[in-house]
Amino acid sequence: MNGRSQRRFATPGKHIGTFVGTALLIGMGIPVAHAADPQPYKVTFKPSGDKSLDKLIKATSSLETLRKKLKIGPFALIGRAGADQKKFVTVMESEGYDSGAAHVTIDGHALNDPALPRLLRRAPASPPASIVVTLDKGPLYRISSIETPGLTDPAALKALDIKVGAPAKAAPVIGAAAKLETQLRNDGYAFAKVSDPIAIADTVRHTLAIKYPVTMGAHVAVGSITFTGMQKMNGRFMARHIKLRPGQPYSETALNDARNSLLGLGVFSSVSTHTADAPNPPGQVPVTFLVKEQKLHAVTIGASYSTDLGIDADVSWMDRDLFGEAQNLTFSLGATGIGGTGSTQDATYGKHNYVIKPGYDAKAIYKVPDFLTRKQSITATIEALKEYLPAYSRTAELGGAEVTRILTKHLSVDYGAGFIFEKVDQEGVSRSYRLGQIPLTLRYDTANSLLNPTRGVKVSLHVTPTVALGAGSTAFTITELIGNTYINLEAPGRGVLALRGLVGRIFGASQFQIPPDQRFYAGGTGTVRGFTYQTVGPLFYDGIPEGGTAIDAVETEFRQRIGKHFGIAPFIDAGQVSATGTPFTGTLRVGVGLGFLYYTGIGPIRVDVGVPVNRPPGGASVAVYIGLGQAF
Repeated sequence: MNGRSQRRFATPGKHIGTFVGTALLIGMGIPVAHAADPQPYKVTFKPSGDKSLDKLIKATSSLETLRKKLKIGPFALIGRAGADQKKFVTVMESEGYDSGAAHVTIDGHALNDPALPRLLRRAPASPPASIVVTLDKGPLYRISSIETPGLTDPAALKALDIKVGAPAKAAPVIGAAAKLETQLRNDGYAFAKVSDPIAIADTVRHTLAIKYPVTMGAHVAVGSITFTGMQKMNGRFMARHIKLRPGQPYSETALNDARNSLLGLGVFSSVSTHTADAPNPPGQVPVTFLVKEQKLHAVTIGASYSTDLGIDADVSWMDRDLFGEAQNLTFSLGATGIGGTGSTQDATYGKHNYVIKPGYDAKAIYKVPDFLTRKQSITATIEALKEYLPAYSRTAELGGAEVTRILTKHLSVDYGAGFIFEKVDQEGVSRSYRLGQIPLTLRYDTANSLLNPTRGVKVSLHVTPTVALGAGSTAFTITELIGNTYINLEAPGRGVLALRGLVGRIFGASQFQIPPDQRFYAGGTGTVRGFTYQTVGPLFYDGIPEGGTAIDAVETEFRQRIGKHFGIAPFIDAGQVSATGTPFTGTLRVGVGLGFLYYTGIGPIRVDVGVPVNRPPGGASVAVYIGLGQAF
């Protein structure tokens, strides 16, 4: 054929030509032979000149991966080496070396040497047999042309993501067919089909001409939309909630967005989409959403523990769909400060014990999705609590309403109004406060998980104008900027560098004009682990925390998974609180420690042990924290 040969590519699960090496690596059998004694061996991979190819060859080699895990006899060793030799050729083809050859020798003998079995059978266990892998990768094949017979919409070509002149690697060549088909279906061609690529190799010029046969099908719009499987949910509400509308151009991405939007309501355990096999009526494709509702009611129990504050435990009852439009009502009751302890040591006044007593936190939360418009919800909260903390104790009634507006996929804004009626005791002085607040929060979130993020960033800016009513009333504004980032250093999520930064300032009032519970405090989870909660910052003469008007803190940890379920997370935290209203002033405190993790299906269970590096006199020498989910 004048130096040309034709090959047809296929997607996984179908026949694949020899060019498609990656798909053939899975499922290769290893010949089994019987021998009296296991044959120890070592493997040497000679560099081919392509580091990425060398790395892939070693990673896919059974000789290497099974050397210590599965010991075998002499005959089986020859079979294992032979299977690898064929596999190496496939790997080279997958990387664009379509004329490559692999050579494997054992103690200097080729695998087809008839004397090799007898030599191995007589070989001593030491030194181990020497296996040498040498690659003759040959020339790198490149793409010479790309054809798409049957394609009538040239604008979709950009989806192929391969170019003439690029190395003819199997993965991008195969993947391009699926990308083109997806693009066509997003452009209104609901029944488009892109067949497996056909490649014609020119062994003289070392090039590959690739052809993607395309069947376009009719260009259609979304037809009638129906919902099935509901028990209590209102179908008219669901139709309003999704962005999909009859008559709009057909798009699989739009269908998936509608599906995810329904799942985001928290009412359904599953949502699937079904489309007709052909346009009906002509030019339209009917769409059906099949949903399965979760149980209407749910009871959850949660708990956390730290050596300073003790055990916090709560139980909640939830109605997922109160009136048929995904309205969520939750009642929760929590117990706080069970078994908490804490103390400081002052040079003049001696040891002081914190008053950590059991408290309570009762709360009712009502959330309404699609409040006034799509992608906007409102949440109303009423809460009563009594808590005893190192800095103060308080009894309070709180309430408010907050609107959440989704601006883009990753950006949202919260705004609302609330009130606090409270009685706060600090340093033997009891004061009552009536506060009105207008909180505003801007969030940017690309993290890939709530309880166990391994990549992405989270940034939030909180601004809370507050007015204290009554005698000596004053107004102030609390501002806080928090940023988290997660850097995946070992895929997939097995080694993650996690960073968290916090800076805050209160404007409009001095330290003691602000109610104690509205000031900044640091120490413990969220700021500086290893230090007793609230004790980083200015202190009264007896060691009780004062609270400040400025804060800054940074947390750094490396999360390393070990095996399937376990992991560790060494961490370093640092932070400070100032009474002057200026961040990055005050006494910087540093804590170090180690987290122990057990990964479950819903998130990791963590036990963190923190130690203060420069603890104040009388401060705790170690702190332990237990909870579900990552520290941040």
